[in-house]
Amino acid sequence: MKSIGWIGVGIMGKPMVRNLQKAGYTLHIYARNREKVADVIQEGAIFHDTIGDCAQGRDAVITMVGFPKDVEEVYFAPGNILDRADPGTYLIDMTTTSPALAQRIFQQGRQRGLRVLDAPVTGGDIGARAGTLSILVGGEAADYQACRPLLAAMGTNLSHQGPAGCGQHAKLANQIMIAGTLSGLCEGLRYADLVKLSEEELEAKWEKSFSHRLGMWSIEHTPKGWE
Repeated sequence: MKSIGWIGVGIMGKPMVRNLQKAGYTLHIYARNREKVADVIQEGAIFHDTIGDCAQGRDAVITMVGFPKDVEEVYFAPGNILDRADPGTYLIDMTTTSPALAQRIFQQGRQRGLRVLDAPVTGGDIGARAGTLSILVGGEAADYQACRPLLAAMGTNLSHQGPAGCGQHAKLANQIMIAGTLSGLCEGLRYADLVKLSEEELEAKWEKSFSHRLGMWSIEHTPKGWE
């Protein structure tokens, strides 16, 4: 597996493309604005004017676009991925979207002889640049194993969560936990401010007790001054 089609070369997609290039993969890319990807083209990525041309003839096609409506467009619109990818191609959607949409892509892809994975990520643009993303994968176990080397070029924490859609379910669970953590953090900071606790002493306590153990990136990056 060496020839990779990539749709969506933005804040997350561009560094992921670069990490795949560093790992020795040949990248065929599509973006709406060629000027915005001139740097990765100069670095060796092959640009295509249409999604269909980018998808055809590849070992795998990866999508990292903005919203569920964008995912629907790149997969289902006439002449796009599902119409043009060759049978046997691995399709990997790394966009954060809905489990139902992931299952729909899987079902329609399987009817065309395509192998489909949903693989949303956590770690943000920092993890994308460093190649340290966590990748939550749904789909057939054999397809996940076949794509592990490809995914490992972009992330260090890979996990197969279950059948199609389970990658997106895992990402939703992750986001729910983050939202709860952020809500509790804000409430705790507000309470500490109201009762006039020392900001420096409280932050020192957090650092020594549980912030690193729980990966509390949010605490460590809270701006100084609680207001």
